[in-house]
Amino acid sequence: MGENVPASSTHRLAGKVAVITGGSSGIGYAIAKAFVKESCSVVITGRNEEKVKAAAHKLSTEHNAKVVAEVCDVREPYSIDALFDMVQTRFGHVDILINNAGISQAPTAVENTSVEMWREIIDIDLNSIFLCTRAALPMMKRGGTIINNISAAAKQVFPQFAAYTAAKTGAYGFTRALRDELMPRGIRVTALMPGATSTDIWQQSMPNASRDGMMDVGTVAEAVLYAVLLPPEANLDELLITPSAGAVENTEQ
Repeated sequence: MGENVPASSTHRLAGKVAVITGGSSGIGYAIAKAFVKESCSVVITGRNEEKVKAAAHKLSTEHNAKVVAEVCDVREPYSIDALFDMVQTRFGHVDILINNAGISQAPTAVENTSVEMWREIIDIDLNSIFLCTRAALPMMKRGGTIINNISAAAKQVFPQFAAYTAAKTGAYGFTRALRDELMPRGIRVTALMPGATSTDIWQQSMPNASRDGMMDVGTVAEAVLYAVLLPPEANLDELLITPSAGAVENTEQ
């Protein structure tokens, strides 16, 4: 898949620090790439140490940028606290927080949904947004931006995806409440709701879904960069991005 991020840097994010959870692949990696092209210092996280370090090394060497890899299990409050302790020590502030870490699920009826599946999806797709936001806020000043990658599932019901839908709907409600709470402090909060995007997350839910017509991760990254670069007085409440080809067809029999 391609990553259609801006071709050349104009240094529009020079001096800024961004933290991107789930930044070693997919949408998170594409956002990190878009940011470093604009001279932003970026911290990317992931649970797989080898993978997140390789992603950071590639970004750093290809774009001569400051990229920090940090292993973080966003299911665990202690791991999130350690992440932001490192950010505080190394940078002293956070300008942009991208709560991007997320998982999906295989189609599962509610009566067959295990407690373990439910808890993992809620922990990663909902609770981590709260925990990372709470940890980052003491380091954020007026002009900061928080973008929560929620997915279009926050507004569209998918049968047999109850845990995923509940997590995304909850994340959307949290984002709306957070936006109103932080508006007086001059910190922008945006709900990123991309439609079908070609990433590996489809292996978890619909492995045989056709990728034809899905959006490229670079398309989503460009939209996020646009939101981050808005003037300080502008607040983009929702960033809903949909593929022009329409719905994804599940070809699994």
